[in-house]
Amino acid sequence: MSTPLSPSAAGPLASRPQSPVPLELPRAIGFMGATAIVVGTIIGSGVFLVPHDVAQQVGSVAVVMLVWVVGGALSLAGSLSLAELGAAVPEAGGVYIYLRDAYGRLPAFLYGWAALLVIESGGIATLAVAFSIYSSTFFPLTPLERKLLASAVITLLTMVNIAGVRHAAVVQTIFMFAKLAGLATIVGFALFARHITPVAASFDLPLPHTTLSSFGVALIGVLWAYHGWHHLAYAAGEVKNPARVLPRSFFLGMLVVILVYLSANLAYLRVLPLAAIAQDSYQRVAAKTMEILWGPHGAAFVSGLILCSIFGALNGNILGGARACFAMARDRLFFASVGRIHPRFETPYVALLIQCVWSIVLASAGSFKQLYTYVIFTGWIFYAAATLGVVILRRRRPDLKRPYRVWAYPVLPVAFTITALVIVLNALARSPRESGIGLGLVLLGIPIYLVWTRFARTQQNP
Repeated sequence: MSTPLSPSAAGPLASRPQSPVPLELPRAIGFMGATAIVVGTIIGSGVFLVPHDVAQQVGSVAVVMLVWVVGGALSLAGSLSLAELGAAVPEAGGVYIYLRDAYGRLPAFLYGWAALLVIESGGIATLAVAFSIYSSTFFPLTPLERKLLASAVITLLTMVNIAGVRHAAVVQTIFMFAKLAGLATIVGFALFARHITPVAASFDLPLPHTTLSSFGVALIGVLWAYHGWHHLAYAAGEVKNPARVLPRSFFLGMLVVILVYLSANLAYLRVLPLAAIAQDSYQRVAAKTMEILWGPHGAAFVSGLILCSIFGALNGNILGGARACFAMARDRLFFASVGRIHPRFETPYVALLIQCVWSIVLASAGSFKQLYTYVIFTGWIFYAAATLGVVILRRRRPDLKRPYRVWAYPVLPVAFTITALVIVLNALARSPRESGIGLGLVLLGIPIYLVWTRFARTQQNP
């Protein structure tokens, strides 16, 4: 359970209203399930599709690997910072809870609003779109059929999550091991098979020389591939022994993902030159790699693996994303019904259903690259603020029990925050349309918050 905060010391927490719903979410997720949420939520479509986008922005193999290392290091720094906050305040809601405690209700509301409109629902939509793209390997799909398939898989996994967090954790664990085994097969084929003749490229790189700006754009795609490192924090209120499990699962899960991503890129590059990966015809780089190594059977194997991987990542995103809206409703900053817990399944079913509907809308409206740009730009604004919250709460609440303290404090959270803000500014400069839409949706939350809180006061004092 979370450490209670006294009204005198809580700052913005002092005005926090009591939960209108007496039920609490059960602590049903153990170490394996928590680690599976980290690994299984992160490894989705990115490692199979993003290498193409990275190759279009960089000028050498060394820079390709550097981008993936930097993205992994940033995500690890962020996850270890959230591990301190999650162990100290293990409530359902993750980043929303940490922003509320560090900055107050308005920034927390803006995050919950952005999570529903763009960050979490957009991440779910992006994965569903990728799922429909790779399904075309097995059977041709019209654009309408792709949208219907994306909507169907979102709906199916929402129902699984409504049926219980234990069911969702089991699904997450099964698909984590399945995707790791599949990726190990690709890496083994490419790195250790003999007599491989790499594809000869008869074309040049789109950008033969990497600039700081193009490196930043490539990093946006890589950060999408790492997106989901924060999702375990959403379920902190449902983790057994969170003070012990959260830091270990964050750390182990991130190390596994970084190792897998670096190995996969080395495998691709042993078979395909960087200039070939940059071509649009090689967008599905993993499938092309295995097609060269194993023929049509290899391409089919990879496509099945990717569908499996995306399915598991979707499950993790759906599990975590709805907890922000749930926590916001518990704070009376959203409709009270969204804070309801199913009497039988003990899950935030209304929040899950709302997230499901909006994710389907986004999946039907945007392309893969547009969607992940919205998600990364908008999300990293709040991830920077939440990570800086480690420093703020250390100063504001030195008495708060912290079973785990982030390494290299304050260097790690401060460095993460500064780097995240640089990434956000670069994304705004290089992708102004998508970034501007994301920022506009966030700022739209300010008048909505003001109207909502005024309405709530009116209801309390008629």
